[in-house]
Amino acid sequence: MAKDKTIYVCSNCGQESPKWIGKCPQCGEWNSFKEFRVAAGPSSESSFKTNGLVSPQTLSALNIKDISSTDDPRIDMEDDELNRVLGGGLVKGSLTLLGGEPGIGKSTLSLQTVLGISKKVLYVSGEESAHQLKMRAQRINESPSDNCLIFCDTSLENIFACISNVKPEIVVIDSIQTISTSDVDSSAGSVSQVRECAARLLRFAKTSGTPIILIGHINKEGTLAGPKILEHIVDTVIQFEGDQHHMYRILRSIKNRFGSTSELGIYEMLPNGLRPVSNPSELLLSEDHEGLSGVAISCAIEGVRPFLVETQALVSTAAYGTPQRSATGFDQKRLNMLLAVLEKRVGFKLIQKDVFINIAGGLRVTDQAMDLSIIAAVLSSNVDTAIEQGWCMAGEVGLSGEVRPVSRIEQRVSEAQKLGFTNIIIPNQNFHTFEARNIKGINIIPVRKVEEALRHLFG
Repeated sequence: MAKDKTIYVCSNCGQESPKWIGKCPQCGEWNSFKEFRVAAGPSSESSFKTNGLVSPQTLSALNIKDISSTDDPRIDMEDDELNRVLGGGLVKGSLTLLGGEPGIGKSTLSLQTVLGISKKVLYVSGEESAHQLKMRAQRINESPSDNCLIFCDTSLENIFACISNVKPEIVVIDSIQTISTSDVDSSAGSVSQVRECAARLLRFAKTSGTPIILIGHINKEGTLAGPKILEHIVDTVIQFEGDQHHMYRILRSIKNRFGSTSELGIYEMLPNGLRPVSNPSELLLSEDHEGLSGVAISCAIEGVRPFLVETQALVSTAAYGTPQRSATGFDQKRLNMLLAVLEKRVGFKLIQKDVFINIAGGLRVTDQAMDLSIIAAVLSSNVDTAIEQGWCMAGEVGLSGEVRPVSRIEQRVSEAQKLGFTNIIIPNQNFHTFEARNIKGINIIPVRKVEEALRHLFG
């Protein structure tokens, strides 16, 4: 009989060690190793060997030419935003991890999704009672589907027994940090429990073809709680972002084995749940900024989706010796670089000015085509001159002050024209790459340098 063994596991990254170590060699944390007792299980060799011989079926390999390459039909989640982030729908046999801050709407999104689809769903909750889930379901959907089954338990063995009896088509675990197995002698939410439970759920999903959605917690650093191996085990990692006090929520794909990781979904939080936003440009643009300085409109792209974003800037005299540089929704290091270009190449002195940048709507934009609107908004606030209505722009700014080309310029121009903009500033190199005369109703202005763009905007 195999004996139980004691191991030491880093509570920060999940690194294992046979003895206690003061500093973790993997993540560098001090005093993070905790003692865990691992129960002895059946030997892996004995399960695959019979009379000392290995079964030939277990060692059979497939030729890559003989493997079928046809894609199985995805499960439609009846939510265009969620389907877009997942890459077209939920893949059978996949393991998806949904993370986010407390109260951001993870459980609400999962519950309202399973209530609206026609598939047989088992919703396992380790945090809420059945009565609480019923109250939430009534608030979200007055006529929920009859195919949603609720099971409130935290034991992994009991969950597998319920799955065996119910035989659902989709399983939702809320949340993975509350599930524990009796084979691991530690509390729920520990590194060993999260890792072991996730590994067993993965094996079940791959062998049975049942897709599983795991809801995960976020630690104080903003990353997914638990060992890093949790993100490696799952097939898809999607994260819910946004301010709890703001009505918009951003669903972003961090890892996706079945689709693109650059897709973005936008939701609006309402009293009766989350509403998918099909056209975010109309909601992200305020209508009352006419005559206000420090506001510029840019056309950004996340994934394959273009939308117009309002960039707000405030430039004021520094109250203290060191000027402040603050950016919300934009990379602050890139903001410092753009301010240096504005001072060196254009000649505007901002060394004694505080500069604050905000991307309206609570978005976090990484598209470099936002550079031109950042500079335009900063200069508009500095000289206290508003940019005229109907102007938008898209362009990357280089260190020498040149406006560099951006990708998918046709989609950007079409989105601006569809929303009623009359003028758009684009890089000169992009102007010759597509047929500008095919897009009617908007004046396309190509520029080579930042000075040219500012001259068109401010005269």
